[in-house]
Amino acid sequence: MATTAEREAQLAALVSAHESGLLRYAARILNNAVTAQDVVQNVFIKLCSHWDRDLEPTPQLKSWLYRVTHNEAVDLIRKESRLRVLHEKQEEQRVVLNHECPDGRSCPMSADERMELVLQFVHKLHPREQQVVLLRLQEGLSYREISEVTGRSEGNVGNLLHHAVRKLSELLKKHGALEG
Repeated sequence: MATTAEREAQLAALVSAHESGLLRYAARILNNAVTAQDVVQNVFIKLCSHWDRDLEPTPQLKSWLYRVTHNEAVDLIRKESRLRVLHEKQEEQRVVLNHECPDGRSCPMSADERMELVLQFVHKLHPREQQVVLLRLQEGLSYREISEVTGRSEGNVGNLLHHAVRKLSELLKKHGALEG
């Protein structure tokens, strides 16, 4: 049986290992880093309340943490009716596609700028598609890991990603961010 100090050390290690990824994920869902902190805090509170004294961290823990983070974030959005507001804000935002170089020419976007632009358009996707795209692009999870987090089959994850990427491509072309 683990002592209280050992248990606290285990929890501190888990928080240290997973907090930043969960914060990024929740912040993208909510489009609000401060609210994401509250969501992730609730996730770790749930972990503490559901974690048996002698329970060791398992490979499924990461999936559980992402699933609970997603559910907490979605619940918060529903509770505050924020989803509608997020989409309205997204529609109102003006996307800057090219930057002016010091010599006055139009400069292409950097890889980081392109990634930020893609992430801005992610909020135009269906919530299921948003979830798998964020887990894949931002968190770098495999199809299998995404499957575990979402409870969907790997085939369904691949299908959702395929359609989401196609929609993102169409949105980017429509807004002049992609050629052709």
